[in-house]
Amino acid sequence: MVNPLTIITRYRKPFAGLLMAASLTVVAACAETPSETTTSEEASENVTTEELSGGAEGLIGQTVSLRAEVEETIDDTSFLLEDDQLFGGEDVLVINASGEPFVLVEGDDTEVQVTGEVQQLVIADFETEYGLDLDPTLYADYEDRPVVVAQSIALSPDPGDLTSNPEKYYNQRIAVAGEVEDKLSPTTFTLEEERLFGSEDLLVLTQGVTPETQDGEEVTVTGVLRPYVKAEFDTEYDLDWDLSVQEQIEAEYTEKPVFVADGVYPSAM
Repeated sequence: MVNPLTIITRYRKPFAGLLMAASLTVVAACAETPSETTTSEEASENVTTEELSGGAEGLIGQTVSLRAEVEETIDDTSFLLEDDQLFGGEDVLVINASGEPFVLVEGDDTEVQVTGEVQQLVIADFETEYGLDLDPTLYADYEDRPVVVAQSIALSPDPGDLTSNPEKYYNQRIAVAGEVEDKLSPTTFTLEEERLFGSEDLLVLTQGVTPETQDGEEVTVTGVLRPYVKAEFDTEYDLDWDLSVQEQIEAEYTEKPVFVADGVYPSAM
């Protein structure tokens, strides 16, 4: 496991606002404004969720990306991310300032990936700056405490969740982590599913990025899940499949879920 203060690297074409994070890790980087894209050159720390909740004052002003389960929703604007380190850490309050509504999958323990700036909560200032309407009675306990102001939020299920229950995730913004199982072309590979008995590996098609992934490498991909319909994929995407790969995909994945990724990042393990 990587030491919490170890510097990590990423592939060169990051998706704006969605930085890779695995399990309960956070990637922190200095940022002038919450909306800036954080590059690998700016990344400076890899810290745990426990460190964020227990010592977040030291991260104020930095952009972080973290992945964890939602413990509780406060209202339509914010929720608590679970800290299960069991060493006195507190849950992390996330305020959605992305401008997009975020809906959890009902009846599921799916994790989410959040990217945003750590700021000290001042209710009046947040309402003015982000156009929010925060109920003082709900946020009184968090006033003047560090919170994550999210510029992007994505569901973060396991590969097997997507292949076994794809209808729950189609056409939603997703960040998913897994191990590269089989590389079919420079832009196409499968992520291995090890957690769910009977589930299938997830086919990933990258667009706009050409990741130098290797078999067995742990990666996180960001994008959208779609059912494979040959006519639609041939028209909408730049496919680099040779005849054998095309025939394999048509035989194995027709009408099955395919993850169309616009970002691929090495996982911090």
